[in-house]
Order: sequence, then structure tokens, then C-alpha cells
Amino acid sequence: MDTKPEVNEESKQEQLEPLKEDGKGHGLTTNQGVKIEHTDDALKAGERGPTLMEDFHFREKLTHFDHEIIPERVVHARGSGAHGVFECTEDMSEYTMASFLSEPGKKTPVFVRFSQVVGFRGSADTVRDARGFATKFYTDDGNYDLVGNNIPIFFIQDAMKFPDLVHSIKPEPDSQMPQASAAHDTFWDFISQHQETTAMIMWLLSDRGINLNYRMMEGFGVNTYRFVNAEGKARFVKFHWKPAAGLAQLVWDEAQKIAGKDPDFQRRDLWDSIEKGNYPEFEFGVQMIDEENEFDFDFDVLDPTKFWPEEEVPVKICGKMTLNKNPDNFFAETEQVAFHPGNVVRGIDVSNDPLLQGRLFSYLDTQLIRLGGPNFHEIPINRPVAEVHNNQRDGYHRMQINKGKVSYWPNSLDDGDPHPVPRDEGGYHHYEEKVEGRKVRARSDSFMDFFSQATLFWNSQTKIEKQHIIRAFHFEVGKVKDKEIKRRIIEQFTRVATELGEAIADGLGMPSAEGVEPTGVTKSSPAVSFDYRKPEGVKGRKIAVLATDGVDAENLMKVKKYFADRGAEANVVSTHGGMLKGKDGDEVEVDYTFKTTASVLFDALLLPCGKESVEKLKETGEALGFVNEMFAHCKPIAAFGTGVELLEASQIMKTQIADGDDPVSDQGVVSMRGKEMMDQFSEAFASAIEQHRHWDREAKMMVPH
Repeated sequence: MDTKPEVNEESKQEQLEPLKEDGKGHGLTTNQGVKIEHTDDALKAGERGPTLMEDFHFREKLTHFDHEIIPERVVHARGSGAHGVFECTEDMSEYTMASFLSEPGKKTPVFVRFSQVVGFRGSADTVRDARGFATKFYTDDGNYDLVGNNIPIFFIQDAMKFPDLVHSIKPEPDSQMPQASAAHDTFWDFISQHQETTAMIMWLLSDRGINLNYRMMEGFGVNTYRFVNAEGKARFVKFHWKPAAGLAQLVWDEAQKIAGKDPDFQRRDLWDSIEKGNYPEFEFGVQMIDEENEFDFDFDVLDPTKFWPEEEVPVKICGKMTLNKNPDNFFAETEQVAFHPGNVVRGIDVSNDPLLQGRLFSYLDTQLIRLGGPNFHEIPINRPVAEVHNNQRDGYHRMQINKGKVSYWPNSLDDGDPHPVPRDEGGYHHYEEKVEGRKVRARSDSFMDFFSQATLFWNSQTKIEKQHIIRAFHFEVGKVKDKEIKRRIIEQFTRVATELGEAIADGLGMPSAEGVEPTGVTKSSPAVSFDYRKPEGVKGRKIAVLATDGVDAENLMKVKKYFADRGAEANVVSTHGGMLKGKDGDEVEVDYTFKTTASVLFDALLLPCGKESVEKLKETGEALGFVNEMFAHCKPIAAFGTGVELLEASQIMKTQIADGDDPVSDQGVVSMRGKEMMDQFSEAFASAIEQHRHWDREAKMMVPH
């Protein structure tokens, strides 16, 4: 029986160490190890003569440069990665043989890649899009890849339609526009021709399509898999990642502005959070349905355009993942990591989900072209920590040096090694599902309900969330030029809910759909609303502090320390860089100027005391715009002492402002005229930040839409 190496969270990084080279303290060499005395000029026939072909250093250096860019992923091209550790918290051996889920406290190294789906590598992070959430578990049974998204369903039911879907949403081939956007004719033409897309569109045009960051984003396996236990009993399963920090979203105006101000906004947030020790954490959970209960629901468990409502199929939490290390090299790790839903370990198997069945081919085929042949599994980031022994040889970029003359099985020259491993000794055994039927190009009738879950999702949204969906339709379909496509979209989503269809038609200036009956579904699933998993605490939040010379440095530093002690960061934004001179002679360092940052890059706003500082900011249009935009985006704002006067100079006076020394909080605006109750003020501000957004401002039409 084979012995397994002990695996811990450090072992994957240790495996990468021999291949790392930072160049410190070493002389420059070629890739063959030849030391180089000069690397600024090519070898020439005379100082002004032609370059000589014999210059091996020049040719090697330029050849490598010419081939440094590999084909980007057709989808999920723009991504961000992080190393981490998965810890089992619940013994799941009753349900699965997967070793990494079998022992509470057992730790498994992981690498996670978050991504946008549609845009090219150079697109912005905050575009409206589904987002990838792919996790590679380096288990002692081999690599397991959980390749998912931040939305639990997908556009289409069968992988045969995947090329059509992607072609429709990518830039139109005649003009190559628009980039990273669904707001154009070809996409909505496709949607209106494929009713199965309806539910996914509801999710995409909700706040799920513009997540605040990766740390506060759910992940889903999307497809239906199987758990198989030691007795061979199988259960259908769906996988979930639940962010410990809760869920948070952007508003659309904010998302668009961030794309210009900082297109790396989500990538930067992930990187900075890990560097500062604010490690993103996610709970791992599974939904399970016994095979004998497969047909007990009003949806087909194999339909990838349907989710399993948590109220009907609870999520069982069985692990926790912590992302605690940034990649050392983006290309070598984040860009070259290769995921494949067919990379499963014993105890986990696939189902007949028709989208998953196609992914089992497509992902492997894609990596072959991207990474230059069949040996991409030997790239360090893809290499398992489990030992690899087989008879595969040669091919592009082979890295393993195999000894001996045997490369086949069975053999007698190597005593029959490497040999198959019996299932009772850990060998992978496919679930023995009975399969029969005629060969047909067809779809099950149980897949033909395209609208019920779209209505269920609509019913599950808060009033504000519904308004966001309607406005998203107005933007997306409003960009469509063809009126017939618009007419079909109005009809399609009237079937979801009459009020939705009428609102879309009203925003487009078109007639509503006559004679179209909605589904009539009345049930809801609160778990799919952002309101269900609100953020907790202020850890990881960024607070902008508007100040200039003359600020009350003493009390400002008290508030900064209060939030720093709770894992939040307060950054001073000023009219100039360098140091600010406080009113009592203390100095405060400036983090950003109005020219180098923007309100959309922060979660909350603080206006500190200091008469001279406040008077200067009241005359600064950028400062007043900063306050007004924060308010328009429903973010928490706080002011103390004379800082309240900056509130009064802004356009947000529909909120209640303190007229005394006690802190007052109204619709996310916290104010206090005095300076004696700083602890109570900070607590009230923290409470406002914890709510993330104060949607009552939108509900009362206090902010522009």
C-alpha cells in the first residue's frame, strides 16, 4: 500500500522554493547558466554595424520576450490569485471519502483565483459581470479543483451553447466594441432567443453583478456533483463559499467611476488586505440531496440554470478557508494556474448535469493550447503535493526526468510498477450509475421551466434591490439599438413579473407587453438577497478623512486609532501632500490628495474638527464634491466639532444634523458639535459603517439615481 506524504499549508510553498530566483547577490547569466558581462548592447560588426546572428545572448533574450505572452483565457481572462489554507471543521466521512473533509482540524493548502468572466486581461475590475471563484485544493489524495462563480446558476443548460453565449457577449466582431460589457445588441439578441437565460439575467442585473470586492463575495460550484462514501452511497451535492465578512456591493454609478479611477480596485483590495494581515476568510458548505429524493423538488437537480433554495436544502458548513499569502509572481502562479472540473479526488464525482459534462472536455482542451501541451500539470503552481507515478512521457515542456526504460503497463521489467491501486487502498473508483437510453440530441422536459426561479429571485429581493435591477435593465437594454430585440426582452421579463416588464418598458419608452401572463410564483428565498448576509464589524474598511492645515490632530488621531484597533484604515485626503500642521502644532501625514484619489475608492467618510481646515475645505470644490458623492452612494459619513460645518456647506441637509454636544445618527450621517464624547462618536460611526449602505436615502429619493 502506498504511503502518503504529510501535507500542511506550508508544503506547497516549500515545493515552489527550488524554482524561485530573485537575483539578489547573484551575477547575470543566460538561461543556460553562462555568466554575462554586458547586457545593454547586441553584438555588432563595428559600433555602427549590423547585429550578428551569433549573439546567443541577444537571441535568447529577445526570443524569450517574444514568447512571454501566452494566449489569455477565452473567458475569465482577468484574474487575481492568492494562496491559503483550508481547514476541515466537520467530519464528512459519512458522506464522502474525500480525505480533506474527513478529519476536523485537518489542513490542506489551496490556491484561489478570482476573475471577471467577459473582459480581456486589460479590462476593469468593477464592470457588471459574473465573477469566477476557482479553488485548487492540494490534497494528499491529489489535486481537487472546485471551479465556480459568484452566482449559483448559469446562462445555459447545455455546454453545446457555450460558444454561442460567449460570442454574443464578447465585443461585436465588426467593431470589437464594447469591451467587458453586455450592453449591446448581440448579447440581448441571444438572451431574447434563449428563454433559459432568464434566471441568470436576474442575478446578473442584481447587485450580485457588481460586488464590492472579492473578500465579501459568495462563491458557488454552480454545477451538480456527487459525494460518494466508503459504502458506495452517493448524494447529489452543490458547493458554497460563504464570506466571513458578509456580502457587500457597489452602486452602478460608483462601479463605473471606479473603472476609470482605479481599474485594479478589486485586485488591489485583495492584495492589500493580505499584505496587511486582514486575511479573507470563507466558510465552506455543501447542499446534499439523497439520490432517492432526486425528483422531490419543483426543479431538476441536474439543471444548471436552477439553484437549490437554502430554505428547502440547507447548507451544511464543514470547513473554513483563509487566504493568507499573495503570489510571488503573477504570471508564474495566477496566470499559469490551470483549473479543470474533472480534477476530482475519491469521494467526489460528477453528475449528468449537461453543462458540467461539456466543461469536463472544454477546460482540459483550453489548457492544452494556453499552456503549450500536455505537461502543464508540471508547472509548479499546478503540481500536486501528492506523489505522481505513471507511464506518461515526453511532450512539450516536460520537466520531470524519468529514469529507466519502462513506460508502459503491464510490465515485468519494473515488477509491474507503477501499478493500479485497489479501491480499498485508496484507488479512485467511479460511481457505478446505471445508464441507458437512445442516442438523441434532446433536452429533458424537466428542464423546460425557464421562469419560475426567475420570479422566485425577484420575490426575494428587497424594494431597493428591485429598483437596482430595473435601473440595470434601463442601462443594459437601453444601449440596444434594435427595437425588435427590446420588444422581445420586455415580453420575456414580463413573464417573470408584470411590474418588472412594465418598469423595463417605461424606462425604454416602449409599449408594455400585452396579454403576457407572469408565472404566478409567490414563494421567495431570503438567502439570495444581499440583506440576508450583511457585513459584520468594520474590519478591512477604508475611511477617507478630509483635512488640511489647521485640523484638530489630537482628536483625529483618537478616531484613527479607534478604527485601526478594529482592523479598519483611515486615510487622510487633503489639498496637498506631505504633512499637515495641526491647530495645536501636531503634524498629520497626508495619504492622498484630491488629485490622486476619489470618494468611490472609500467605504466611509470622516470630517474632523479644525476651524482653519474646515474653512479651507468649504472653499474647495473637490472637497464638497467628495462629501456629496459619498452621500449619493449611500455611504456612512461622520463629522465632529467644526467638521459639522462642512456637512452644512454640502448638499445633504435633508438629514438631521446635531445641534448639541451629543452624537446624532440619521440615515448613516453621524454628527456631533462637541469634542468631549469621542468614544461615543466613534462607536456611532462604526455602527453606521457596519451597515455598509444606507438605502433609506434612496428610498426617500434623497440622492440622484
